[in-house]
Amino acid sequence: MNPLLGSIEPPLLHIATLNIRRPMPALLSRAADRWSRRRPALRRMLGRERPAVLGTQEVFPGPAADIAEALGPSYTRIGVGRNAAGRGEGCPLFFDSRRLELLDHRQCALSDTPEVAGSRSWGNPVPRTMTIGVFRDHVTRARFAVINTHLDPFSPRSRVRSAEALRGEVRRAGLPTVVLGDLNAGADSAALRALRAGDLLTDAWGAAAERVTPAWGTYTGYRAPVRDGTRIDWILTTEEITVERIGIDPRLDDGVAPSDHLPVHAAIEVPR
Repeated sequence: MNPLLGSIEPPLLHIATLNIRRPMPALLSRAADRWSRRRPALRRMLGRERPAVLGTQEVFPGPAADIAEALGPSYTRIGVGRNAAGRGEGCPLFFDSRRLELLDHRQCALSDTPEVAGSRSWGNPVPRTMTIGVFRDHVTRARFAVINTHLDPFSPRSRVRSAEALRGEVRRAGLPTVVLGDLNAGADSAALRALRAGDLLTDAWGAAAERVTPAWGTYTGYRAPVRDGTRIDWILTTEEITVERIGIDPRLDDGVAPSDHLPVHAAIEVPR
């Protein structure tokens, strides 16, 4: 199977986001959801694509090790689990250190006390986080920030407040910035309106010069993808960033879906 975007020549940069469904006990999962079945498909897909930056969500330590191994030894991970001890499910960012230099990184709770790991506010039943990385492109010398997150699926208030926190972080970065993540919200939602208020961020899908796939809904639950369905997995950029190509990959690997979400890939250019 050919990659959707795969290796991209500078000055373009391949970025992607994917919610990787957590492993569940066999008795609690149907065949399509079993990690033993999905794991090889996920590894093959990541090995084909190898985006320079990959934002992941719902990732536990075991799958994180698989992701790192599939991407290869040049990749580095930032971001830990969301609980107070940094364990459990997280939103790690993986990046190719051959292409990018990490200048700074941190993880914040999406709460009224963002510096307190594991803190919760706004009605979300579990902690929610954002992982922030600041990079310099070894080739173009461009500096930019990436923010990766997974918003709460249960509380609309939490999603809106989290979107406001994300927008504040973009402003503080003061750099060309990419926001990646499973936002559990569609284009017409209050959360997306809050995130895009003031035209600070642009939907990469709408801004792209070329869309290499239809606008598939990004949550499939292992069912057939829906054309023009709801996109809840997002790539957003500040206005300085050019989006050359973008796509949502619905393809199965030997009949197996790597996750219950579809990966979103984009080729972007960050201004020098």
